Amino acid sequence: MASRTRKGKHIPQRMCVICRQRFDKRRLTRIVNTPEDGVVVDPTGKRNGRGAYLCDQLACWEKALSQARLLDQALKTDVTPQDLQRIAECKPTVSQVME
Repeated sequence: MASRTRKGKHIPQRMCVICRQRFDKRRLTRIVNTPEDGVVVDPTGKRNGRGAYLCDQLACWEKALSQARLLDQALKTDVTPQDLQRIAECKPTVSQVME
């Protein structure tokens, strides 16, 4: 039998729904549509529901918040103004992006 060489631990990749670039899953913020709470930010990345990912670029967050239809399509739901407000509260600041 041939021996298998292990290249290292697999790092999951996800795509930002705004800029369509792939990043490590840990670098992205997950927005999830849950049956109980509606659309919320999921810091753990483990909540049940349909999810969409946003990268840490401020331009992506601003576009997602100003053009809610992009999140509507990704989450297959209607994102309410209250949902957008909850998402905006978790928007990264300039100092967080520089780290």
